[in-house]
Amino acid sequence: MARDKIKILYLDDEENNLTSFKAAFRRDYQIFTTTTAQEAVQILSENEVHIVISDQKMPNISGVEFFELIIPDFPDPVRMLLTGYADIEAVIDAVNKGQIFRYIAKPWNEQDLKITIENAFEVFDTRRQLKQKQVALEKAYNELEKFVYSASHDLRAPLVSILGVIKLAREEQLDSTAMSYFQMIEKSVNKLDSFVQNIINYYQNLKKGEIISEINIELLVDEVFENYRHFEGAEEVEFNKAIDANQVLFSDELRVKMILNNLISNAIKYRDTKKEMPKFDLAVRVEDDKAVISITDNGIGIPRENLSKVFDMFYRTAEVGVGNGIGLYIVKEAVDKLGGSIEASSEPFKYTTFTLEIPNRRG
Repeated sequence: MARDKIKILYLDDEENNLTSFKAAFRRDYQIFTTTTAQEAVQILSENEVHIVISDQKMPNISGVEFFELIIPDFPDPVRMLLTGYADIEAVIDAVNKGQIFRYIAKPWNEQDLKITIENAFEVFDTRRQLKQKQVALEKAYNELEKFVYSASHDLRAPLVSILGVIKLAREEQLDSTAMSYFQMIEKSVNKLDSFVQNIINYYQNLKKGEIISEINIELLVDEVFENYRHFEGAEEVEFNKAIDANQVLFSDELRVKMILNNLISNAIKYRDTKKEMPKFDLAVRVEDDKAVISITDNGIGIPRENLSKVFDMFYRTAEVGVGNGIGLYIVKEAVDKLGGSIEASSEPFKYTTFTLEIPNRRG
């Protein structure tokens, strides 16, 4: 396939230089020449120029200044500077400020300059192809995001329906075998529903802006606790709360709820089933400028060497085959979005504590 002619813009205040350049290269390239920066900008706005060549020493504007001028609006063309050997400062400025591909020493050699132009176009074409691929990749990524988010929402409805049917079935007089089957189904559906909900949470946190409102933190904690009353293993866990809310909390309720949901879910999943009474203590202190939330459980804990990894996506405790490795990642992302901080401390089979601070956005 034949290549389109390379389009070159050459700016120089001396007409003789422009005429010589055009005479040497007009058969090979499409040449635009001008003696003024204003006209050069006009040419760039009306044509897809691949390479811009500028003389350095001109009366009204230097080559480096011209490149600085056009970069914001025309970043794609490859820039080359014409300068004398002694003009080293101009070359350094051109590299740092004008972001040139190469400088051309005067007087230029036709064959050498042609090789330089061909190399410059290869750079331009490579950048253009990379840009096109990046646009295509971003489009595919956005479409995949929409699909995953939509599919996750669509999946939740039948999962909730299945859980409702299971609840009704368990109220019937069933033999022990049938009941055990329903319990296994319920366990698997709850696990899938939790995973789907985490995917939804991830995309909500990623895409949605902050909506700051007044939060009744005690009611929110009670609501989250209640949502987990029927969660597998929740009946084994003692829930305790201590709310010190002398100040009103202003924050993004969606993200605060997301944080609490995942931390409570985490405490239930990783409870120590060998303990007589697994427990979960949640303490909230709302101050004038921040809210401090501390969540402590007496579950299986986290080895010290793994504490730095707990907020990584898909990290799971190797010894325990529960969870999907997304929950704590979502917690960290949500805390970051709120401009807060979170820390974890733990001693295996004794305790795990997550302490987080989020700003109180009182306005």
